[in-house]
Amino acid sequence: MLALRRVSAGTLVAAGLVAVVCAIPVAYLFVVILDEPSVAWEVIWRPNTLALLLRSLALAVAVGATATLVAVPLAWLTSRSDLPWRRGWTVLSVLPLVIPSYIGAYLFVSALGPRGELQGLLGVESLPSVYGFGGAWIVLTLFTFPLVLLPVRAALRRLDPNLEEAAAGMGRSQATIARTVIIPQLVPAIGAGALLVSLYALADFGAVSILRFDSFTRVIYQSYRASFDRTGAAALAGVLVVVMLVLLVAESRLRRRRSYHRVGPGSIRAARPVPLGRWRWPAVAYCATVAFFSFLLPVGMLVYWSAQSVAGTTDWQQVLTAAANSFLLAALTALVAAVAALPVAWLGARAPGRLSRVVDTLTTSGYALPGIVVALAVVFVGIRLVPFLYQTLPMTVIAMVIVCLPLAITATRAAVLQLPPRLEEAARGSGRSPAQVLATIGIPLTRAGILAGAALVFVAAIKELPVVVLLSPIGFSTLPLVIWQESTRAFFESGAIPALVLLLVTAPGVWLLVGREK
Repeated sequence: MLALRRVSAGTLVAAGLVAVVCAIPVAYLFVVILDEPSVAWEVIWRPNTLALLLRSLALAVAVGATATLVAVPLAWLTSRSDLPWRRGWTVLSVLPLVIPSYIGAYLFVSALGPRGELQGLLGVESLPSVYGFGGAWIVLTLFTFPLVLLPVRAALRRLDPNLEEAAAGMGRSQATIARTVIIPQLVPAIGAGALLVSLYALADFGAVSILRFDSFTRVIYQSYRASFDRTGAAALAGVLVVVMLVLLVAESRLRRRRSYHRVGPGSIRAARPVPLGRWRWPAVAYCATVAFFSFLLPVGMLVYWSAQSVAGTTDWQQVLTAAANSFLLAALTALVAAVAALPVAWLGARAPGRLSRVVDTLTTSGYALPGIVVALAVVFVGIRLVPFLYQTLPMTVIAMVIVCLPLAITATRAAVLQLPPRLEEAARGSGRSPAQVLATIGIPLTRAGILAGAALVFVAAIKELPVVVLLSPIGFSTLPLVIWQESTRAFFESGAIPALVLLLVTAPGVWLLVGREK
């Protein structure tokens, strides 16, 4: 109760409303499971369900850990060192997020798989298999590590350099300073990013299907597609919710009973770039390697396929209309998610406890579930409560926000945790209302985290497919939908040009986010 006094009643009400809306998929699962509980239990206790669970958990943990190991050094190099061409590496390290996982997996197989481009260049009869756990691990890591990179970079930009300079003055090496001073202050951002990556790996369908890795999500999709087995699919999705709870508890324990905000007076000043010395060019090589495999190689393959496609077969009017629709839908989703994330992030940062954990769980549930489950849940509730919104843009945006909201919450909460509570307390003591405190202190001082969250939501929403297929207005085509249609009715090469347009539509937003930094 004492912790709840640190947040206003308006924040509590707003966070509660957001949680109720985000609880729609979980409520839908309960309704479906309770309709045929015996069938649900039979599915859960099947021998292969445990094997599915272990495989999915192993993939989620492996991808989360590897993405963190890739992203944290990149975040530090591109924000706190004298790395050559730092701004360019920053943009290249964020751009892999714009590549949908199913496109990335197909490109990976086409380049490195059997009869792929690499095999042709080397002139060998066979290459090691890229399918299964290893392929899914590599592909998901390559295209999700920016989920850790963005919040960690935002946190690094807000770190006070006084502690680092004091440690350096005591003769500590840069490695010691990083281990004892910097990384402990980045725990919220690292934990939040790793959580998002792990949940993404659990919910992904496209990459694991192309790479022939049996996971929960793939089996759930197959259940719906083969026999529309709602109960069996809902039971498996319920297991995913339990896994999500375990990951949420693990992430919350990382930041429990710790303080991450500044304690000294004065405004935050920018840290001086750390000279890399002899590590300057090895650092460039590291950045170049990551950029090549995560973005330059996939884009090169898309350009090659575009050149190989039959001339004149691209319907440019359809592609440009889909691009405009994708941008509109992603922008609306990012705006709504950024606003909805504020009360949830403030509650989690300022009043950690049972209530905030419940809100966190409900607002994160949509991200851990396959998109088709979220879409069906919104349809199930929408046609009963607000049938006039079915297949309208507002309902589509609501479903997209449910799926993408945790991206905004985690980045915003990491920024709020670094904001000294005494600033808010002093403002309230001077007679300002909670809304005035938020507008004049909260939002300006957490802007980097809010923008990082909005950027994550934008790039996730612009490539979302299942929600668009089931909920978008009639005739409302998006680029992922065009790519999917072209890929299923012909060769994948026919979807290469729309895929390139998707990258072009998303890239300026990423550039505006990371390119605006001084």
